[in-house]
Amino acid sequence: MSHFSAVGAAPPIEVYQLSRDCQADTHSQKINLGVGAYRTPEGKPWILPVVKKAEAQLAKDIDAETINHEYLPVLGLDSFTSAATAMLLGKDSPALKEERAFGIQALSGTGALRNGAEFLVQQLKKTVFYFSDPTWGNHGLVFKNAGFTDARTYRYWDKSTCGFNFEGLIEDLQNAPEGAVIILHACAHNPTGIDPSQEQWGKIADVMQEKKLFPFFDCAYQGFASGDLDQDAWAVRFFVERGFELFCSQSFSKNFGLYNERAGNLTVVVKDKSLIENMKSQITLIVRAMYSNPPAHGSRIVDLVLKDEQLYTEWRGSIKIMSSRIIEMRHGLRERLEKLNTPGQWNHITEQIGMFSFTGLTPEMCQFLLKEKHVYLLKNGRISMCGVTPSNLDYLA
Repeated sequence: MSHFSAVGAAPPIEVYQLSRDCQADTHSQKINLGVGAYRTPEGKPWILPVVKKAEAQLAKDIDAETINHEYLPVLGLDSFTSAATAMLLGKDSPALKEERAFGIQALSGTGALRNGAEFLVQQLKKTVFYFSDPTWGNHGLVFKNAGFTDARTYRYWDKSTCGFNFEGLIEDLQNAPEGAVIILHACAHNPTGIDPSQEQWGKIADVMQEKKLFPFFDCAYQGFASGDLDQDAWAVRFFVERGFELFCSQSFSKNFGLYNERAGNLTVVVKDKSLIENMKSQITLIVRAMYSNPPAHGSRIVDLVLKDEQLYTEWRGSIKIMSSRIIEMRHGLRERLEKLNTPGQWNHITEQIGMFSFTGLTPEMCQFLLKEKHVYLLKNGRISMCGVTPSNLDYLA
């Protein structure tokens, strides 16, 4: 009798299962619209040229022994976390000028969410968190496993209009208990691709200040969404200017293409800089107990690019290329759907932003596309626009 005989099978993670099924499919026109990773117009992964240059420089630094494979500090590479925090908040941020903001290196955005969530549970005794309906599939699992016991949702998607349920969101936040943690998507909402307008962000901030709710932003797509780093960080910067204390998880998987390097940062903004030393000491214990200290390679790439003017300029050009290709595919898909007189309205395809589009297709429609047409997409109708290419647009439409 094994110790593990009672262990049952967990359900497969849908997005990864889709990729496996698509890989095994031999159909010549199969399309993978599930994977959340950038693809070139030819449907291939893209290593950013600026990343290759940074890696070449790091290899030289290893040869010269100016860097090595010693452990990083528990809270990460200081220059990386400082650069990442400044990229998010803006160099002229009042929080930076007043030394009220700091960063903690994490295992990409997921790790930043987990580090922040554990801190909120352990130190502030938080129990209630809200996430949008729908949201990224991992939000609930990360926060529950961090110790939150009360998971709630706020309305976001309006199925009838394939649009934003702003009134429902506001009503749900107004009914939230004081001190609840609210997960907010900084830009390019996953999975809907719908972001609040600046005026709507203002009303969201009003309610959250009135109800004393704690904002925890998830910023996975800065620069990748619109091609503009400042535009994509607007909501976070606005909340800082309004005087909020907040957490924000940052991922460099998408905008640097460093998916498997797990380069992330948890930006923390507080009202009083004298609080920071104690907070860092407690986060140190959380990291120490989970993974001891973070990996170096991805963070060194980001750090090098962000502090080198020439590399930084080239990188901004790369994110413009990626975001522009996605926007072009949105327009191409909508144009073809409308030319085919496809039933329904398809303006939401181009009004949404970022990597994903929430099509409005039902689970039955998605299953038909998968089984009959070899188009692999999530059953909730979310598609990755990166999987749409000039060569498969007509077939997809």
